[in-house]
Amino acid sequence: MNGQSTGAAAAAPGGRDERGTMSQTTLQAALARAEAEGRAALIGYLPAGFPDVPSSTRVVEAMVQGGCDVVEVGLPYSDPTMDGPTIQRAADTALVAGTVPSDVLRVVEAAAATGAAAVVMTYWNPVERYGPARFCADLAAAGGAGVITPDLIPEEAEEWFEATDAAGLDRVFLVAPSSGDERLRLTAQASRGFVYAASLMGVTGTRSQVSGTAEKLVARTRTAIGDSGLRVCVGLGISNRAQAAEVAAYADGVIAGAGFCQRMLDAPDVETGLGAVRSFAEELAQGVRDGRRGGG
Repeated sequence: MNGQSTGAAAAAPGGRDERGTMSQTTLQAALARAEAEGRAALIGYLPAGFPDVPSSTRVVEAMVQGGCDVVEVGLPYSDPTMDGPTIQRAADTALVAGTVPSDVLRVVEAAAATGAAAVVMTYWNPVERYGPARFCADLAAAGGAGVITPDLIPEEAEEWFEATDAAGLDRVFLVAPSSGDERLRLTAQASRGFVYAASLMGVTGTRSQVSGTAEKLVARTRTAIGDSGLRVCVGLGISNRAQAAEVAAYADGVIAGAGFCQRMLDAPDVETGLGAVRSFAEELAQGVRDGRRGGG
């Protein structure tokens, strides 16, 4: 999957060379770069269109300036079953502002332009309405590297496999503490880029401590992955440097979302919010470095 072209014309990231070999996506490259630096990757989430479309592009830029290696651009959805109140408020703001999939692609393009890897986090229903093949083609054209689909399971994803393969996109599925060994195996086989390990049962949102089940889930997922080289990133509940360091000690990536949204929600104006987002990213970026060297 990660082979580079040796022919006359190399494939674009995520595409295929003349032999049909997948080239490395920008997501895979970002995760590999973090590993080479002896740390976990920092992955930040923000719904597109929050607080409005132009401002959301500035927010993702601030996230990258602060140290995010990967940006998850959320596609706002009216029935976000996995999202807690903070992200729901942010997504509702985006929906009220009239954010549509084309706006999401604009934010992806802005995120990719920073040099970070850009992926979309979306529930399946909006993708199905848009058309999976069209969605993947348009996302790839915007510079996107992959898609996280929290409510799609591999057994129901045959059309998705075809669409993501055709566009050269990574596809990220979720596992949870309740996932059995067979579920972990199926998810590992279906995923590309990384497996998203939800650190606890429940919805997104910052918490005072990371669930104790997260490390065990990562270990079980790695057993299911075997020697494929697929990475495991942990999300749901990361809210400060110490938690980022704790998770970075055993995971390949640390995912934070509600903390970024909360700082924009709390800010009296966009400029203040951008500064708070940048500072929060800097804090977490230090945390992912702490995790592999035993503290701050």
